[in-house]
Parts: sequence; structure tokens; C-alpha cells
Amino acid sequence: MKKRLKNISLIVAILSGATLISACSNEQKKPAASQVKAAVKYTCPMHPQVLEDHPGTCPICGMTLVKKAGQASKDAGISLNTVLKPVNNSVVSSVAAITPEQKAIPTTVSANGYLDFDTRTFNNIASRFSGRIEKLYIKYAFQEIHRGQRIFDIYSPELLTAQQDLIFLSKNSSQEAGIMQAAKQKLLLLGMTDAQVEQVVKSEKAFYSLPVYSPYDGHVHDMPHSQMSGTSDNQMPLDLTGNLPLSIKEGMYVEKGQTLFNVVDPHMLWAIIKVYASSIAAIKLHQAVTLSLADNTDKTLSGQVDFIEPTLQVGDKTTSIRVYLHNMNHELKVGSLVKAQIETGNERGLWIPRTALVDLGRTKIVWLKTGAAYSVHQVETGINEGNEIQITKGITVADSIAVNAQYLSDSESFIKTQSNE
Repeated sequence: MKKRLKNISLIVAILSGATLISACSNEQKKPAASQVKAAVKYTCPMHPQVLEDHPGTCPICGMTLVKKAGQASKDAGISLNTVLKPVNNSVVSSVAAITPEQKAIPTTVSANGYLDFDTRTFNNIASRFSGRIEKLYIKYAFQEIHRGQRIFDIYSPELLTAQQDLIFLSKNSSQEAGIMQAAKQKLLLLGMTDAQVEQVVKSEKAFYSLPVYSPYDGHVHDMPHSQMSGTSDNQMPLDLTGNLPLSIKEGMYVEKGQTLFNVVDPHMLWAIIKVYASSIAAIKLHQAVTLSLADNTDKTLSGQVDFIEPTLQVGDKTTSIRVYLHNMNHELKVGSLVKAQIETGNERGLWIPRTALVDLGRTKIVWLKTGAAYSVHQVETGINEGNEIQITKGITVADSIAVNAQYLSDSESFIKTQSNE
């Protein structure tokens, strides 16, 4: 009997042990499943201290819980290290990307200038003898005159004496051809015409007030004048734009050789274009130039580089170039401001849009795409042309860069590159 009870107790002990072992095994498996499930955590965007292992709402504000950043990055295929990089060095963005282009594009130099009279058409009317202006037929500046038009009458004792000598010779020594010819030549050199000289000989009467005719066509511009003997004409600047009363008046005395008027051809103008020293090396003669008027952008003029001044302008460090223009219809006005586009040829290289580059002064950067992220990359640039910039070092045609670099740049921090980390 005792032996039977002992066997029963042994069986019960074995069964109890098996049950306990099974229970322990289930307990070990159950936390493992819970641990896998708990790997996904949900949090509140407004209260990050709230952490749940299942979707739901925030117990504080009621907002829908979202997955933590690590899980979101894993689901999106982006590593956590990429997301955690500072925005001044690397950015995760969906901004569009482009590739640089290897091509040749036309290059131009932009400059400003103004229209002026073509000084090659300037012609001075000077007095060939001293005398007094008896009658003046030019009344205002910019008055149009023509070749052979009577412009003033002048009384000159010197000229009157020369005429009287010719009359005396014609009466008493008309057979002396050489002397007569010398007397006539003297009057011609003093400014009389052939017809006037022959009239003096024929009528045997001198001109006390001699008519003077214009030898040129154009517009009259005033010249500085003084009645004081020995006063230089260049004490006052020549004003070709001020529409002031003429300084020459009737009754004034003029000196021999004194310039009385300047006659300018209004049909010939030139554009004076100011080019900075940094761009003058690209300017050559006969390059095409397109001009637009500042006050009428719809009107454009075509020309070429006709002259390059060999010196820099004092004060502004620019060089002037000239573009010769025809103004037959008088549509162009002297003094008008113009903008010039000078075609300087083609430049071959690697080009990107201006928007794809950020200029930090001495450093220029682009955002280079690597995988799903953009990282800052330093480049070196060449010339700028329109909306494109030439890249000389830093990237190749195989690279992909952000089309809008400024959008990715953090304005609150200094952008880090390999040279200034």
C-alpha cells in the first residue's frame, strides 16, 4: 500500500513539472511577440512625451498619433542618419533636379550710353577779317541753314581798303594782269566770292557792308564770343544742347579768325557706350550692337562697334565705344539714354541656370543630389550670360543638382562646405 502511494506521488510530481515547464515556455514566447509589436511606436506631433504602441489619439490634445521619425524614415527608404544631418549641409527635399549642359551659347556685353552729335560733321564758320556785324540773318540756335545761304553782313575797314585797291588798279593798271590777279586773289582769300569780286571791278564800287554766305549745310550751334580783344574762345565750354539766344549780336565787333558759329549735320549721330574695364577685353571692332532707347523700349537700333577709345574715362573707369548712326528722319534726339547689347561671340562650357547656384561671396555652392537627399557642394564659376552661369570646376554633366538652390538653403545658418566646415 505504501509502495502504491509512493508511485502516485511520483507521477503527480512529474505531471506538475511538465505543466510548469510548459507555462515557463509560454511566458518566454509571449514577451517576444509583445516586443516585436512594441517596436512600432506612435506619438503626438504636439506632445512628443506621449508614446503608444498602437494607433489612436493623443490623450492630451486629441490629435491623431503618428509614427515616430525613425519608423517613418525606415518606411520611406531614407536612413535616419540622413534625416538627422543639419540643414546647412544636407537636405531631404522633393525639389526638381537638373543636369548641367555642355554647350556653346552666344555671349553679349551689356552697357549703357547716350546719343550725341557726330563731331566728324562739325564745321566752323569763322571771321576771315576783323569788323562789325551790321546785319545778322541767323536768329536762334539750331536754326537750319544751307550752303550758299546769306548768314550775316559785316563792315570791315581792312576789306574795304582791299576793294578800293582793286578798283584803283582796274582804272589805272588794267593791263597789268599779274597785279590785277593778285588784288583779286587777296579779296578771295578774305572771304569774298568770285561774283562779288567781279561786281566790284565792273561797278567800280566797294561793298561797305559785305554779305557773308554759309559754305555748309546743317544746324547752327552757338560759339562763345567776347568783344574784348585777346579773349580766348575756349574759356567757356562748347554747349551743343542748350537752346539759348545766340551770343553773336548785331553791332558786335569780331576778330580775324574768331569762330562765330558751329554748323552740325543733324543726320549723323553716334552712340557713346560706356563699357567697364572688366568687359572691354571682349570688345572688338565691327561687332554687332543692338541699341534700345531708355524712353522707348519698343524701338531698337542696329549698328556695329565703329571706334574704341584707347583710354579709360577719368573718375568712372570706363572705356567709351562709338556706334555711328543715321538720323535722316530726325527721330533720334541727342542726349537720349540708350542700352546696348554687344555681341562678343560664342562661349563653350558647362552651363547651369542662375537659380541652381547660391553665391556666398568668395564661395559659390550648388545642391548635389545623392540618393534621396541633397548635399551642399562647392563649385567655381566663369562668366554669366543671361539666365545661365558657366561652371569651370566642381561638377560634371553626370551630376544632378537642385534647380532651385536658394529654396534649399537655410538663411538662418552658414552653409557648410568642405572648405569651411
